[in-house]
Amino acid sequence: MHAHGSAAQDAGVTLANWQTDPYVRWSFQHVDQIVRTTAIRAAAPGPLPEAPVDLEDVAVPQSDGSSLPLSWVMEATDTDGWAIYRHGRLIAERYYGEMDRGARHLLMSVSKSLIGMVVGVLVDGGVVDPGRPVEHYVPALAGRGYGGATVRHLLDMRSGIEFSEDYLDPSAEVRVMEQVIGWAPRTRPDLPVTLYDFLARLGRKSAHGGAFEYRSCETNMLGWVCEAATATPMTQLMSELLWTPMGAEHDAYIGVDAAGTGMYDGGVCAALRDLVRFGALLLEGGASLGGERVVPQRWLDDTWRGGEDSVAAFAASPTVTLMPGGMYRNQCWFPAPHRDVLLCLGIHGQMVYVNRASGVVAAKLSSWPEPQHAWKLFATVDAFDAVSRALTEH
Repeated sequence: MHAHGSAAQDAGVTLANWQTDPYVRWSFQHVDQIVRTTAIRAAAPGPLPEAPVDLEDVAVPQSDGSSLPLSWVMEATDTDGWAIYRHGRLIAERYYGEMDRGARHLLMSVSKSLIGMVVGVLVDGGVVDPGRPVEHYVPALAGRGYGGATVRHLLDMRSGIEFSEDYLDPSAEVRVMEQVIGWAPRTRPDLPVTLYDFLARLGRKSAHGGAFEYRSCETNMLGWVCEAATATPMTQLMSELLWTPMGAEHDAYIGVDAAGTGMYDGGVCAALRDLVRFGALLLEGGASLGGERVVPQRWLDDTWRGGEDSVAAFAASPTVTLMPGGMYRNQCWFPAPHRDVLLCLGIHGQMVYVNRASGVVAAKLSSWPEPQHAWKLFATVDAFDAVSRALTEH
């Protein structure tokens, strides 16, 4: 923990400004110099053979009928690094500015998809039951806002909890939660001092199990459930059940609160190549590049398939998704039913793209000045779609 390290001071970065322009590019690669963090350990790295293909000039179609080269789209979307994998090999990789292979970059809500896969391992092992209410694992939640919500509701963001994800509203719960964990200066003396105390105090606005609504608190609750079910810190579970068996090359790390609880919804920082390894897991039915079974095949099958009413719940969402016909399952996004594509997404431009039809995995780490930007998001998806088509045609 280097809360006020000299490097952060030299960069002009403070707890109040680190998530704003122009500081994001530096701070997203130096989160451990700004807030408290703890490691998610890697062991011996798994194989990642390279077979470079020049993709910089792949044409990305635009809505007006013109096209732009991939390299232009990457530049225009504030990219810090992007990489593409296919058929067991890393075929393209590029970094910008100060970013390099060893840099651990903030994943924001791509972190959620990591959590979703750790839950899948615990479900398959009979340790966690998606159908059980959260208070089965965390008795303190009985009678609270989250009381009666099931693990499945959390996985698919379908609780009835009152929680605003409006990033531009400083009073929204998503921003207040950052004050609680030490990611922003505290402006209210009455705030709880731990993440779990904050979650326990959240109220309910509607019945659990309704429409999909994107809320970061759901993922943090999943972390709490996993810890309670296993009597093991979630950071340790992430290392033992996912990061190490996956063959990650570098330790990841995660922002933590005063009690050492991780910000599971968006606090993981990891290297780009390790994101590619994670995407390959999602593509290959849960197997690592070395062939080791990491995430159960049936959990991945369930994730890609969705539940009986996942599409309907997504369509009924108050969240502006811009993904008509899409769905959300096990902390992953599916932009459209006719496309065999899974997305892990984080604000400010973080993405893992998995295309089962073409066998392409792409990862992109960015430092958009703004949290959300529809053109930058979908231009990136279009770019990776274009790469998938180009590789499939040759």
